[in-house]
Amino acid sequence: MADEFAEQVVQRIYGVRRVLRRRLSAAMTLPPFTGSQVDLLRLVESSAGIGVSAAAQQLHLAANSVSTMVNQLGRSGYLRREPDPKDRRAARLFLTGQAIERLAGWRDARAQLLGAGLAALTPQDRQALARALPALGRLADAIAEVSDD
Repeated sequence: MADEFAEQVVQRIYGVRRVLRRRLSAAMTLPPFTGSQVDLLRLVESSAGIGVSAAAQQLHLAANSVSTMVNQLGRSGYLRREPDPKDRRAARLFLTGQAIERLAGWRDARAQLLGAGLAALTPQDRQALARALPALGRLADAIAEVSDD
């Protein structure tokens, strides 16, 4: 029973995310970012100056994967690397103006699309979603704390 419930939760979350990504990608004129690239850009946005290894740890990704994304996003003009003043071998990551604009446009489009979807629901469905938000946050925290052993 628990496995079936877990699968239903995953399917619903991915279903919403998949539809949002597809609709947003279709509306954007620029090539879409991968999910991991968006996650990295959003992390750098909220933690300007974060290092590659700290970003990898926060995103639960290998450092070389994050480094590859940093190089790609840097070449595309979305990330800026600056030497760490305390350790010149390390780099600190910052968004460029281009990245800030693109993330803002993406957020606006996402808010409009999600707003239209929420408006199509009954008030009871919107209330049920609102009541579920704290539990979803706790679920994310619990999953993050699960040991890999």
